[in-house]
Amino acid sequence: MLIWSELTNTEQLQALARPAISDNKSLSIAVANIIDKVDKQGDVALFDLTNEFDKVKLSSLRLTDKAVVNATQRLSDKRKLAIQTAYGQIERFHSAQLAQDIEVETLPGVKCTLKTEAIESVGLYIPAGSAPLPSTVLMLGVPAKLAGCDRVVLVCPPNQQGVIADEIIYAAKLCQISEIYTIGGAQAVAALALGTESIKPVNKVFGPGNRFVTEAKKQLSQLVPGFAIDMPAGPSELLVISDSSANPAFVAADLLSQAEHGVDSQVILLTESQPMALAVEAELDKQIQSLSRKAIAEVALKQSRLIICDDMAQAVQVSNAYGPEHLSIQTESPRQLMQGIRNAGSIFVGSYSPESAGDYASGTNHVLPTYGYSKVISSLSLADFSRRYTVQELTKSGLQSLSETIIELTDAEGLDAHQRAVTIRLEES
Repeated sequence: MLIWSELTNTEQLQALARPAISDNKSLSIAVANIIDKVDKQGDVALFDLTNEFDKVKLSSLRLTDKAVVNATQRLSDKRKLAIQTAYGQIERFHSAQLAQDIEVETLPGVKCTLKTEAIESVGLYIPAGSAPLPSTVLMLGVPAKLAGCDRVVLVCPPNQQGVIADEIIYAAKLCQISEIYTIGGAQAVAALALGTESIKPVNKVFGPGNRFVTEAKKQLSQLVPGFAIDMPAGPSELLVISDSSANPAFVAADLLSQAEHGVDSQVILLTESQPMALAVEAELDKQIQSLSRKAIAEVALKQSRLIICDDMAQAVQVSNAYGPEHLSIQTESPRQLMQGIRNAGSIFVGSYSPESAGDYASGTNHVLPTYGYSKVISSLSLADFSRRYTVQELTKSGLQSLSETIIELTDAEGLDAHQRAVTIRLEES
């Protein structure tokens, strides 16, 4: 437990430091070698690397239509209904984000338009390390569908039996994704960026992954012209701001919900009440005992923080300095406190807004900026599956209205050809 006002500036920075992201030379070299192998050997590399890393010998890379039918039949109606409900919630919120073209006549005869068009082809990376993530399929697949992307490709590493979880397949089916490959890791990202005999390259890749996937996305976005990624990805984070009115059991449960993601996850509590901090600490000790992922959560809690602030205003300042992926506000007047928040990927307001709701079914997207990137990068939305471009159309009179301005500025910059492109038109009778 830390008291913020008693810490030096250096100690405050250390208190808000994230767990170190592996960015060592050996990782970069290993990923670069994987990318090179996929580039040179194509499908052969994908089969070999899946056998090496996933310990599975695949007979084919692409999921068959029959496998989709079988997966759907195996799922219980209750499980399918849950996925359908989450799909509907996410679709409802993201449908409201559909962009309209903006057209402005900036001068008589000068018409400027901002248009939005879907990215032609996108790849969705769905992790399947310690657990299948059908929720991530929905978070990526729903906006891809709504944006109108012509081609949506899903990749997911196979389990030890060489298959993908039924829940992931069913979620993909709801999103009308039919091109699914049972590959994962850096090699899957490389295949999406570079293309192989079986997999045509895509324009942009979305989705979280381990450090190899993250490094591959980073390298390929710099290596392949016209290829982009969604955002920098790091370990999961949750920061909770609470006062004495909060329920310590709720707060602890929320902190543990993120701590169980991985050993490199980080959770932070900011409160003005030391009794609250002590109560939350006791609840953490109590609740962690019953978790199936107790060992993971225990490691994550070692790099987490309980911080006592002077007041709620200071808590807001500390939160803004940290810029959490998820921010939960459990105070007496959460809406009022939220007005001071500037940096957060997604905010959960009030005691009955658990972070889990946003992860699965409230409707917002759970693909969020981590590691402080919430200060400059937005949460994933429909806009990320589209590109915006401008159109301008000038009549002769419109060009005449702007000609003196353009001529003067081209003269100032010494760009004669730019100037001539205007004057040659005005000289025409």
